[in-house]
Amino acid sequence: MVSVAVDEPWREEGNRVNKTVASRPPHSPWRLCVAPMLDWTDRHCRSFHRLLSPHARLYSEMVSAGALLHGDRARHLDFDVVEHPLALQLGGSDPAELAQCAQLGQAWGYDEINLNCGCPSPRVQRGSFGACLMTEPRLVADCVRAIREAVSIPVTLKHRIGIERSEDYALVRDFVGHTFDAGCRVFLVHARNAWLSALSPKENREVPPLRYEVARQLKRDFPDATVVLNGGLTEAVQITDALTQLDGVMLGRIAYQQPYFLAELEKELFGGAPTLVGPMAWVEPASRYLERAVARGATPWSVIRHTLGLFHGWSGARAWRRNLSDPRFVAEHGTDALRIAAANIRPRTAPAPEAMRAEGVA
Repeated sequence: MVSVAVDEPWREEGNRVNKTVASRPPHSPWRLCVAPMLDWTDRHCRSFHRLLSPHARLYSEMVSAGALLHGDRARHLDFDVVEHPLALQLGGSDPAELAQCAQLGQAWGYDEINLNCGCPSPRVQRGSFGACLMTEPRLVADCVRAIREAVSIPVTLKHRIGIERSEDYALVRDFVGHTFDAGCRVFLVHARNAWLSALSPKENREVPPLRYEVARQLKRDFPDATVVLNGGLTEAVQITDALTQLDGVMLGRIAYQQPYFLAELEKELFGGAPTLVGPMAWVEPASRYLERAVARGATPWSVIRHTLGLFHGWSGARAWRRNLSDPRFVAEHGTDALRIAAANIRPRTAPAPEAMRAEGVA
């Protein structure tokens, strides 16, 4: 029989870390999350998502430790107060640097520090962070300890379930085990492997098979951890099913390309009567945000580009996208562009969910 190291109790088959699960609120703060997405989830995108979902937990684009320590901090960190609850995602592998960045994030007002251990891009690998850190759980544990000592807000991890084509559960189990022992309690699990040597970042979001059972097994092995499922979630029924066994879900591309889905999930997951019904109802609040952002110095397009998918699946959606994608239309109408584009949308009952999800984005 294989001996079990005393400092790694999760290795023993059938063992459960911290068997007595503390009482939890009815809904985890991570019940619904929107994933950090490079070039997409900037402050304007997040403010738009907040209009659609008051309860969703939002995440910044990944900011590397070097960029934050040596670059324009305000450009990387500024956000609108309406975005709370909001997490800052960091990329890096030096515990001292990450601790400094976390202190900056907390001082700026972020509600959480998230460490990226899931990005598969070659650029990130060259910086020795992202998904390649899953093979160095003790280093990641050191990073978690350093960040936790530097801040009082939650420190979380976003990671994959394996590296390359190996499906050995021990890798992700030990990764979570070491970092759990270091004090991390929230794990955002992208339920695909990262094939670092074979695929592009885009292919890594689509080609490696989804294995939701791994996330469920992590929850069974670490019942005191908050386990949030990410990857391939495009239907409300998938999401409600996942929440019967896990603490939360994290949406990626569907939240960006079909943002009204967030409003649908807000009602489904948090209850209560929605204050606004149908995509048309969000045009005026989004227009008012556009006016405020432009008054602060943003260009109209930097805000408008995040709204192109609002009417996905609804009558007039093509005209909405075509008008708002036209630089001449945006230049002519400026902060009224959303209102004028909406004039081409006929109010109607919601389309069938299968029609809205036809593209199958996640």
